[in-house]
Amino acid sequence: MATDAQPTLQQSTAVPHGDPYAVDAHHGTEAFYADPTFWVLMAFILFFVVLFYLKIHKTLAGLLDERSEKIARQIDEARTLREEAQALLAQYQRQQMEASKEAEDIIKHAEEDAKIITDQAEKDLEALVARRTQLAEEKIAQSEALAIQEVQQAAVTVAMASARTLIAENVKGGLQEKLVEQSVSDLDKNVH
Repeated sequence: MATDAQPTLQQSTAVPHGDPYAVDAHHGTEAFYADPTFWVLMAFILFFVVLFYLKIHKTLAGLLDERSEKIARQIDEARTLREEAQALLAQYQRQQMEASKEAEDIIKHAEEDAKIITDQAEKDLEALVARRTQLAEEKIAQSEALAIQEVQQAAVTVAMASARTLIAENVKGGLQEKLVEQSVSDLDKNVH
């Protein structure tokens, strides 16, 4: 006879109604809907269903495609800028080389021109010195000729004066004047 103090097997293993987390004594597990992992899984599935229903995946894919296209354009633009920079660098290097060569050519031509000008200046100086020397020699020769002529004229004048005096002392009368005139004309012819 069973007393109320001892419970029966049926009473101890029964799951009280209304407790979702109660453990079934026969099976030893909880109900699947009572586990929080089940509800996390359901929320996750519901989240993805809503995303697909609202076509968020297409929007996200479009955003990602736009972003990848933007990045590709930026890479292409950077590549283009790099190529342009390399082309400009090469162009500036060529221009620098050409400018250096041109500067060397200018210096070379300037040195050649300076040598030509120096040589020409030396020749011009030599010609100027030769011309001045010739002019000085010509002036000296003219001065000598003038001095000789003056000395000759002075000698003639002295000779004529002496002749006049001698003739005047030795010859008398009209013959004296005639001889003086003839001597003067002869001297003029001889001197000139």
